[in-house]
Amino acid sequence: MHPVITASVPLLEPPAWALAQRQLFDLLDQAWRQFDRDFTGLDGRLNYHGRLTSRDGVDDFYEAFFNWPQLYLLGGADDLLAAAERHWVGVTRQLTELGMLHNEYERGYDWFHQSESMLLFYFLCMAAPDRWAERALRFANLYVDPGHGNYDPEHRIIRNPHNGSDQLREGLFDGDSYPWRPDEARMYGFPLDWVPPPEPGEPDARLGTQMRHRMGRGDTAVNLAAASLVRNALMLSGAARYQDWIAEYVGAWRERAVANRGILPDNVAPDGTVGGLLEGRWYGGHYGWSWPHGWYGIGQAATGAALAAVAATGDESFLDLVRATLDEIIACGRVMAFTESDSSLRSRWTAQLGEDVRTPTLHVPFRYADRGWFDYNPVLMSVPIALWHHSAASADQARIERVRSASGHDWGAVRAFRGKEEAGHEEPWFAFLAGDNPDYPEQILAAAQAQVRHRLARMEVHRGHDVSEADIHLWQQSNPVVTEALVQLTWGGPQVIYNGGLQQARVRYHDAHARRPGLPPAVAALVSRIEPEATVVDLVNLDPLGDRAVIVQAGAFAEDTIRTARYTRCADPSWIGDLYDYGHRGPVVTAASIHPEGPWLRVELPRSTSIRLTLRLDLRTRPPSYRTPFEGRHPEHGTREPLQW
Repeated sequence: MHPVITASVPLLEPPAWALAQRQLFDLLDQAWRQFDRDFTGLDGRLNYHGRLTSRDGVDDFYEAFFNWPQLYLLGGADDLLAAAERHWVGVTRQLTELGMLHNEYERGYDWFHQSESMLLFYFLCMAAPDRWAERALRFANLYVDPGHGNYDPEHRIIRNPHNGSDQLREGLFDGDSYPWRPDEARMYGFPLDWVPPPEPGEPDARLGTQMRHRMGRGDTAVNLAAASLVRNALMLSGAARYQDWIAEYVGAWRERAVANRGILPDNVAPDGTVGGLLEGRWYGGHYGWSWPHGWYGIGQAATGAALAAVAATGDESFLDLVRATLDEIIACGRVMAFTESDSSLRSRWTAQLGEDVRTPTLHVPFRYADRGWFDYNPVLMSVPIALWHHSAASADQARIERVRSASGHDWGAVRAFRGKEEAGHEEPWFAFLAGDNPDYPEQILAAAQAQVRHRLARMEVHRGHDVSEADIHLWQQSNPVVTEALVQLTWGGPQVIYNGGLQQARVRYHDAHARRPGLPPAVAALVSRIEPEATVVDLVNLDPLGDRAVIVQAGAFAEDTIRTARYTRCADPSWIGDLYDYGHRGPVVTAASIHPEGPWLRVELPRSTSIRLTLRLDLRTRPPSYRTPFEGRHPEHGTREPLQW
């Protein structure tokens, strides 16, 4: 049995954020069902009748549903999980028929795209570990077991930039040339700009040969995103082989970064040497520092890997894999208007900055080549926010404050945009947690509503149309499920790192009556502070007639401990007044405390009540896992013994 608190403060005037939060849940429930009807078949596959002519595309099918099980975990409809599972199975069959998968897994592609494909799978494992454990371990074994051909334990490298379930897949593309698109060439340029250039115009087969030889073999930094796949298996099984692999593989990359003045290199030759295929350059690998995205992909992959290594080993110094490189690019920052930058990601930042595209603000380089740092963009805040959220370290918070003080744009502004990561509002959320953006909950919930309604309108425009191969992004661009606002406000966590992360959260919830994850119906939650010594959570039961019960969990994976829970209460019922009074009196609110000394706390919420919890948390007191407050045995692997660090 878990410690129990009963809410007693009467809910007389529901806060605007609570009403808006439940309205968003209701709208999302309608929206995902409409997407289901408009774009998918009965077996869960997407309505697509074409072929896929390159190695690209697997991620675009799965990404359309990536946050559906996440919404279920937040408190979405009971049948949403079954729908998400049906779509994973249907899309997997569809992609197998299209020749893209083998044994349900990507035949061979880069981990920038694989990490996007895997988000849906990770959330399914989080929501229903008993049903997904077998696949999760099988997929992780593709990398942990050297017999599958992906991992070289002698040199501690993943052998190829394109890797997966097909050992026969080689290089970066099929044919003589990389499948260039004109818009891609304009945005990112061509890799290996130091080799003799191809003829003017479209790149020729000679560049393809150079790419195959220099970039198509050995390890690359975005492969670090595979650590999250193995971390997922570790949390499901507790098996030491997954723990050891993460420590070994991420540890090897950390050693390479230390040898490179702290900056994470992007390539390792098959013989284990950094730059061995690039004439000694620590940059220039596939999806690396020079081409195409630089820090945008490397930073996210490294962050996910660093967090995986900390989870596996308990060694917090693995975060230095990211910190030193992040500090380097910030030190190279320049203040300029975005319109004056050489950014290759213009559409992303134009939406996020809005009218501030002309406001001088801090820009940092995302890419590096022989000519030095280039491709200046605003700071990708998902990385420093993830570090700070995990560590709660003053140094990680100070880094964010330095970036904020150097920024010319308003960190309190909330704009209704939705990028592919379904993120980008870290700045106003941080300002809210700092206490100087009090209207953020209502504003971000309104922005989320706007995005759902915008996507519903887009769905109506494209409903019933044949989708061409060139337009397979239609589904993810039409997905009406938005979760960033709910993750921040209810879990006190940032949206998941899109390229290679698992969810972070200060708290999560379980419906004690339904015995499932997520907030119960009619219950709203708001996390307004996330300091370990004072994580503040408001819970509200908006139902005027029905009682609810919530189990509050410390940490996304029950890895934290609730030492003390201070809570509000109203022990005096006289606020109701006498029979002939024309109104109620002000409830007298006092406080009490309990000491749960564990990861879970049950809160009974009688009808029309609210409670404020101020939790003192000890972070990472136990290895993270998918255990729940409802069972003590792992469904697939017997008794769950705590993993020893």
